[in-house]
Amino acid sequence: MAANMISAVRRCFCNARQVIDRFHVQKLAHDAVQEIRIKYRWHVIDQQTSFYTLAKANDKTYTPEVLSNGDTLRQLLARSRYLLFKHDSKWTGSQKHRARILFQRFPEIKDAYELSIKMGDIFKNVKSKEVAFKKLALWYNDVEASGIESFRTVARSIQTHYINILNFFNNRSTNAAAESFNAKVKAFRATSRGVRDINFFLFRLANIYA
Repeated sequence: MAANMISAVRRCFCNARQVIDRFHVQKLAHDAVQEIRIKYRWHVIDQQTSFYTLAKANDKTYTPEVLSNGDTLRQLLARSRYLLFKHDSKWTGSQKHRARILFQRFPEIKDAYELSIKMGDIFKNVKSKEVAFKKLALWYNDVEASGIESFRTVARSIQTHYINILNFFNNRSTNAAAESFNAKVKAFRATSRGVRDINFFLFRLANIYA
């Protein structure tokens, strides 16, 4: 979605139909969920630090609450990071238990996670550009109803680039091939311990991969 990338593509591939890869769109939603989780984690850390300080001042021992899965509240928020990236159908038994406790304690994280999953389902299941447009419009309504500011930022970013995002549904195109080739180029560059002569490097690259 970067403006410099869009400008480069327009200059080098002026007749191409631009597609913003679904990975980058979904990453925005995942980042919004993690931002909320981290916000609550810092709040819990600050709260527990205050309790420890108060207990020490009164010559008492503070023991944090241990939840039914064996986590403290601080551990719950730290260990929930990876399950929030996954669809709930792929959770393990322990992750389901942890998620149930997490969502009971922090309903805002549950709302954010559900918004993220709904967006992922649009990219995963919808085959038509027109249907995707309608589904995204309904998703915007859900974001506004949730009142979660980080997701409103995500929604504004999608609205700004919605044409290039919806182009994904024409052929369900991704940049996986380009990312794969980019990884090969980086690996080849690493074997040379860097590049001093760019023209010779490009010559070798063309001979190997062209």
